[in-house]
Amino acid sequence: MKTASGKKTSGKRAAKKYTATQLRQEIYKVLDTVLETGVPVEVERRGRALRISAVEAPDKLDRLAPHPDYIVGDPEELVHLDWSAKWRPYV
Repeated sequence: MKTASGKKTSGKRAAKKYTATQLRQEIYKVLDTVLETGVPVEVERRGRALRISAVEAPDKLDRLAPHPDYIVGDPEELVHLDWSAKWRPYV
């Protein structure tokens, strides 16, 4: 997308800007809005900009290491297998 001035944008909404005083007055409202909408907030403090943005937590299942030697499937199916044809007791 391009703005009226011809600059390219990513299509995301621009971050809302707050002063430190404004942020202090509405901190919980601002944080809830960032979490709900995903739109970051910029806070100006001592002439510098700080950005508050939501970070996606990594999925816990993505961190699992593969274990190829373990059972894949329903372990209850193993309980009901008929091993009598293969089992030879020592007599």
